Amino acid sequence: MLTIPAAAQMEISLECYACGQHVPYSVPTPVCPRCGNDFMETRYNYGRVRQLWPEILERRPFRLWRYRELLPLFDDQFQISMGEGGTPLLRAHNLSMMLGTPKLFIKDERQNPTNSFKDRQAALVISMMKEANITELVVASTGNVAISYSAYSAHAGIKLWTFLPSLVPPEKMREIAIYGSEVIKVTSTYDATKKVAAKFALHKGIQQDRGIRNIGTRESMKTIGFEIAEQLAAELGPAKPGVPWRAPDWYLQAVSGGMGPVGVWKGFQELYQMGLIDRMPKLALIQAEGCAPMVNSWRKDLPEAEPVLNPQTQVITIATGVPGPAYPYLYNVAKQNGGTFEAVSDEETYRALHVLAKMEGISLETAAAATFAGLFKLLSQGVIKRDEIVVVNCSGHTFPVEKFLLEQDWLKVVPSVALDAAPETVTTTTSQAPSEDLLGALENLDERVKKIVIVEDNPEAARLLRRILQTRGDFQIAEAHNGRAGLELIQSTQPDLIMLDLMMPDMDGFAVLDNLKADKVLQDIPVIVITAKELTTKERQRLHGRIQMLLQKGSFMDEDLLNEINALLGTDKGEGL
Repeated sequence: MLTIPAAAQMEISLECYACGQHVPYSVPTPVCPRCGNDFMETRYNYGRVRQLWPEILERRPFRLWRYRELLPLFDDQFQISMGEGGTPLLRAHNLSMMLGTPKLFIKDERQNPTNSFKDRQAALVISMMKEANITELVVASTGNVAISYSAYSAHAGIKLWTFLPSLVPPEKMREIAIYGSEVIKVTSTYDATKKVAAKFALHKGIQQDRGIRNIGTRESMKTIGFEIAEQLAAELGPAKPGVPWRAPDWYLQAVSGGMGPVGVWKGFQELYQMGLIDRMPKLALIQAEGCAPMVNSWRKDLPEAEPVLNPQTQVITIATGVPGPAYPYLYNVAKQNGGTFEAVSDEETYRALHVLAKMEGISLETAAAATFAGLFKLLSQGVIKRDEIVVVNCSGHTFPVEKFLLEQDWLKVVPSVALDAAPETVTTTTSQAPSEDLLGALENLDERVKKIVIVEDNPEAARLLRRILQTRGDFQIAEAHNGRAGLELIQSTQPDLIMLDLMMPDMDGFAVLDNLKADKVLQDIPVIVITAKELTTKERQRLHGRIQMLLQKGSFMDEDLLNEINALLGTDKGEGL
């Protein structure tokens, strides 16, 4: 049995990213004595860790501190933990079918204590501060970092000063204040807010969180890479004999300053160095179009980012116009390993937010939604191949103040009616007379008048189509799982629309269409064909003039789908998803 060394005996040093100079590890992190660079990397005894981990990890819970031999904390007594890390890696079942991506996974960072991946950062940074006997900290944030730091600082007994730009919702500011942190609103951009915070920290002599330049921020994020590699091996099997864990083909994340992907990348690097994975993933880094200095500079092939001085986006959590040292680092990573940068509009972001909520039951923050919008775009461009292993960082949960995400009619009101009240005692604040009883009120909630029949032999595909239609909330939907049963269902219900698969047992979709067109009652019902079959010219000719739309399975994300349904049924109420 191996003897596990005390944490203080683990070897940690610092290496300058610019010139390679090595110096002893300390907190706060020093600048390089040779070149003055302030971007230092931690280095460990990877051979020793590789020797220890197989036995150690079997006995440790699946949490952030599971990997403590590769985290820069000397003494375990200073660990501050609230259960962060160990978040699920979810298979995106419905989204995978919509996109034709069978190996699509979601790293669900919403499951952290304050519902964002920033809890990893807070846990390690606050622990390092505790070990260094630092009792006060200044941090600039667009919301999530301040919330996480506030919770963990309260747990550790550290006073926190938070500086936030004015666009941060007041509800978030109140949550930060609840933890006992000082909240200072700066009526300007996030970049300007960071400058104000730095001046305050310098004037007061208080330690300032240095963002990506802080060792703890990057080191904490590499645990995401560690967890993904372990989880993918559990889902898909080890990469190959002798390599126990597995890296994805692509890792996607929305970026502001870029600290998260820098840390995740280092995590995969360390696993590769220790022989735990057999290759490095490609990074796809997503920004909002209204504030995309990294994307703009990538497209111009610039190794240094051109700043965006006037951000124009509602996705404030990633609205950093001056990304700092992360961009040159990530630029080199993408150039050397085949990654990319992509920008998405606010409209695409909000649509992706709705898609994830309605298709997968995942309510996510706008930065995470931007990541999924980037995925949709990169798949449509062919940059990401549909058979590749893809992991998307769902970095946080929807904050409840984001009311603008819903249209005005999202809420239906049921009059407050006591079941045993006499009619003359019932009152209402609406202009309409109240229903006679609660059941009558509930009946009025269901306004479905359009009938749709789905004829599809694959139950998973049928379920997906049903779910897409259910997001509209106003259809009566019936299913049949073979052609003959489908024809009988159509004959008995006479629906307003038919969604038809072509390749089915007993009677295929072509035969169903032949029967429909021969029936004067049914021949004018609009039909949308959805098939995985690559059609021949002759087969396309058989469909010509007999259907309203043809969709290939694996492309359900096509926005024309719901628009076509709305147009056919006369139920157009907006964008649907």
